[in-house]
Amino acid sequence: MQPTAPAPQVPAPPVLGRPLTFMMAAATGIAVANIYYNQPMLGLIERAFPASPLTHLVPTATQLGYAVGLFFLVPLGDLVERRRLIVIQFLMLAAALAAAASVPNALVLVVASALVGAGATVAQQVVPFAAALASPATRGRTIGTVMAGLLCGILVSRTVAGVVATHGGWRAMFWLAVPLSLATAAAMARLLPSVAPSAGIAYVDAMKSLAGLWRAQRTLRISTATQAGLFASFSAFWTILALHLQEPAFGLGADAAGLFGIVGVIGVIAAPLAGRLADHKGPGLVIALGAATTLASWVVFGLWNSVTGLVAGVLLLDFGVQSAMVSHQHIVYALDPGARNRLNTIYMTGMFLGGSFGSAGATLAWSAGGWPAVSAFGAAVAAAALLLRLIGAEKERRGGVCRQRP
Repeated sequence: MQPTAPAPQVPAPPVLGRPLTFMMAAATGIAVANIYYNQPMLGLIERAFPASPLTHLVPTATQLGYAVGLFFLVPLGDLVERRRLIVIQFLMLAAALAAAASVPNALVLVVASALVGAGATVAQQVVPFAAALASPATRGRTIGTVMAGLLCGILVSRTVAGVVATHGGWRAMFWLAVPLSLATAAAMARLLPSVAPSAGIAYVDAMKSLAGLWRAQRTLRISTATQAGLFASFSAFWTILALHLQEPAFGLGADAAGLFGIVGVIGVIAAPLAGRLADHKGPGLVIALGAATTLASWVVFGLWNSVTGLVAGVLLLDFGVQSAMVSHQHIVYALDPGARNRLNTIYMTGMFLGGSFGSAGATLAWSAGGWPAVSAFGAAVAAAALLLRLIGAEKERRGGVCRQRP
C-alpha cells in the first residue's frame, strides 16, 4: 500500500495593510452603489415609460438579482482564486450597466436591473476577502472599515444618481457607472494579492453545504433573520422616498431625494465604531441597540412628516441598520473561517431577500395608504427584528448557562 501523500500546505495570506484596506473599501462602495442608483431616479424612469406598470418593479428586481447573485456567485470565493473572480465580476457588472443604460422598454430594464444586482455582488467577494487577510485582533475593525466604504456607496449613490439624472437623464447615470466598474476591475487586478482558495471542494458540493451550515449554526439563522428584518425596514424607506418627496406637500424632485444620501452618510460612522466595539465588548449589545434605533427612526418618520423629520429619521435609520450589519458580520465570519464566503452567502442572501420584501411591501403600502401606511410597515418589520434579536440573545444566555452546569 502506497503511503498517503501529505496534503499541500496553503500559505498563510498576507496581513492586510491600511492602504489596501481603503482600496477594498472603495471597491465595495463602487460595486454596491449600482443597486441603489435607480431609487432616486424612479420617478424619472416612470415618466420615461408611462404606459408600463413594470417600472415599480425596478428596485425590487435589482435587489432580487443581488440576492440571486449572492446565493450562486459568492460561494465561488471559497473555491477559486479571489483576485481573478473579483476582476471578472466587475467586468460582468460593467456589461450589465451598459445594457441597463440602453434598454428600449420597461420590461428589458427590469431584466437588466436584475443582472446589475447580480453583478454588484462582487462587493460581497471583497468583504470576506478583507476579513481573511486581516489579523484576528483587528478583524472587526477591518470589517468595519470595508463596510464603511460599502455604506458610503449605498448612500452617496443616491445623491450622485439624483443629481446626474436631474441634469442628464437616468440613462446617463448608468453610462457613468460603466467606466467606474472597469477602472475598479483594473485596480483590483493590480493591487489584490493572489491567495489560494480556502476550500478544496467542487462547486456543487459547496452549494450543498449551504443547507448544512444553515442547520448547524443557530447563530447564523438568528443573525440572518434579524438583519433581513432591519434591511427590509431600510429598503422600505429608500424605495418610497423619491415618490414621497414628489407629493404636493414637498414638491421635490430626484435631486432632492438623492441629497438625503448625504444626510445618511453619518451612518457610515457607525460601521468602524461598531467594529471596534464588537472587537472589545462583543457584538450582541451593538445589534440590540441598532435594532432599537431603527425602530425609533420609523416613529420619527410617522409622527414628524416634514423635511426636518425625514432628516432626523434618516440619521437614526442608517446608524441603526449599519451598526447591526457590521456586528452581525463580525459574528458570522467567526463561525467557520474555512467557509466565510458560504456563510456570507447565507447571511447576505437572507438580508437582501429581506430588502426585496421591504421594497415590495413598501410599494404595496404606498399604493394602499400613502406615507402613513409605509411608516407602519417599516416600524412593524423593525419591531419584528428587534424582538427576534432579544429572543435570540435570551436563548444564547440560557444555552450558556446550561453548558456551564455540571
